[in-house]
Amino acid sequence: MEINFILLSCLVLMSLWTVITARLIMAVVGLALTSAVLSIIIFRLDSPLAAVFELSVCAGLIPVIFITTVSFTHRLTKEGLRIRRKEKFAKFWLLPIIIVIVAVILFSYTQKPAHLVTSVSASGGRDVRYILWHTRQLDLLGQIAALLAAAVGVAVLFKEQKE
Repeated sequence: MEINFILLSCLVLMSLWTVITARLIMAVVGLALTSAVLSIIIFRLDSPLAAVFELSVCAGLIPVIFITTVSFTHRLTKEGLRIRRKEKFAKFWLLPIIIVIVAVILFSYTQKPAHLVTSVSASGGRDVRYILWHTRQLDLLGQIAALLAAAVGVAVLFKEQKE
């Protein structure tokens, strides 16, 4: 059980490093490391196909595409890098606090007694819809949060700046 907490802690720390770092190459490396740790976690959750997919695509292919894209951009000066670091810190200073609060809430929500946790095999032959809506609400919450985060990320990426 301790290894799971270590892996989750590494996942959160690498994710924070990926978001907060000012250098694009370091952010891409952080993304690859985050995906590698996530694939280990997925493998430990008995989903080897999903773990292999995460490792090959998210930790392998996507960083290669990002590094190729970054290689076509111009390098920041030391002054520009210093300004960018200040701007990133100003934007994301609250992020670690939010992550800790969400982790505490999710950890307290998932602490169910073992006899109340229903596995797929013990669901009595019910279909996937029933399992998702009645026994895996936290998974749905995570998927919804990921979709909303992706939508906000796309909106921020394509937002036109007024000068």
